[in-house]
Amino acid sequence: MSKADFYRIPGGRVVAMVVRSDFDDFESHPPTFDSEEEREWLKRHYRVNSPELERRTKAHLTEDEQPLQITVLNRPEGAFVKPHYHVNEGPPHSETRHQVMVCLSGSARIGLFAKEGDHVDDVTLRAGDFALLYEGHSIETLEDGTRLLEIKQGPMPADPYADNVAIEGAKERT
Repeated sequence: MSKADFYRIPGGRVVAMVVRSDFDDFESHPPTFDSEEEREWLKRHYRVNSPELERRTKAHLTEDEQPLQITVLNRPEGAFVKPHYHVNEGPPHSETRHQVMVCLSGSARIGLFAKEGDHVDDVTLRAGDFALLYEGHSIETLEDGTRLLEIKQGPMPADPYADNVAIEGAKERT
């Protein structure tokens, strides 16, 4: 079974989450749909055979208070979510702008750092893997033709150079 891996600093604060392309631990991260009211909502908004199927094929990986919500879906043919959009209750707030790094092809080594500079770990992403980066990181491509998709929390600051804060004392790979 492939699970989401959470990387933490001593004390427990999460600095990154890595999900491999073969993730299949849906049972550990189910959506709710426990009450009759929730099941009725599901019937109105989704075309699914049963709420239990929804629970076994949808994994909510991030805590509700995080500014980026990551969900992995594993749907059978014909599953359908009715047209919709999502409303913000207010602007997301976090000390750092979170970003998702998706490896589309090739491979890349992502260094994981606490914002204070502590090196937590290095992870290698291969095609189909992704990482949610809560704090500091470095990126090293390991193959020619590596393609990465970077998704960052917006909006972009007026001064884009002020957005990138160097972690003093962090060791660069050579």
